[in-house]
Amino acid sequence: MWFTELFGPLRRLLGYQVAVSMTARSFVQETIEKNPVVIFSKSYCPYCRMAKEVFNNVKAPFLTVELDDRPDADEIQEVLREMTGAATVPRVFVGKQCIGGGTDVKKMHQDEALEPLLKKAGVLK
Repeated sequence: MWFTELFGPLRRLLGYQVAVSMTARSFVQETIEKNPVVIFSKSYCPYCRMAKEVFNNVKAPFLTVELDDRPDADEIQEVLREMTGAATVPRVFVGKQCIGGGTDVKKMHQDEALEPLLKKAGVLK
């Protein structure tokens, strides 16, 4: 795991493309498809904690996928980059749509735009 944390960003910086297996791609797509709210996260990331805190505060259930606990973290993160254009975590999906990262979620909540989205996704009444 330390190898991935140390060399993953370096490989991307040097232009190394992570080969994405269909397993990783299928996992991401099925996870988003089957869960109304998904946070792709890393346990040590402050922006990930920020996003989870917002969902906890509004009492919206969510699924967290902690990438640092997975051997296919680089592949999953590459799939997310291809899907969303962003290589950072968290990547937050509500109703199968990416709504951004931690600061995006916090701003949506402050602007009172998050709760209607969660109601539409069926996780809040």
